[in-house]
Amino acid sequence: MNTALSCVYLFIMISSLIIFDFTKDSNLSNWNVVDDSVMGGISQGKFEINKEGNAVFKGNVSLENNGGFSSVRYRFNSKKVKEFTKVLIRLKGDQKKYQFRIKTNSSDRYSYIAHFKTTGDWQTVEISLSEMYPAFRGRKLDLPNYPTETMQEIAFLIGNKKAEQFRLEIDKIELK
Repeated sequence: MNTALSCVYLFIMISSLIIFDFTKDSNLSNWNVVDDSVMGGISQGKFEINKEGNAVFKGNVSLENNGGFSSVRYRFNSKKVKEFTKVLIRLKGDQKKYQFRIKTNSSDRYSYIAHFKTTGDWQTVEISLSEMYPAFRGRKLDLPNYPTETMQEIAFLIGNKKAEQFRLEIDKIELK
């Protein structure tokens, strides 16, 4: 391979970072469902791999006992993400609104949040990292938006202030 072609190939390789590409053999041990039961609610989410090899986050959001959300979180070793500007998520939803969340440090109490709506068909959701805003327990914080330097956790959350069934199928999450 000539030098110019090698440089182009290397650029293509580092121009994206796969956070998770689900397959039938995916290990979900670092993915954890966190429901409103941490606050007394009774919502129930489940996270599994389907026969097609995609992750499925599904369940029921209940407003009883001051509940109202379900989430699934993925923690990993710190990744340097300075050179990336957006996250691309290939997914199929149920025409409901969800949140995608990032933490720079998994011990932070707050997350950086972006909302997206699913169409009911396979789609690639594109989220600008610089537009993700900091929030804690549903309240926007008076802090700068996501600094795009490091990342230790991502999450999906549904909490639309209504009781509802939900289903989100996820194929791949990557940074560009």
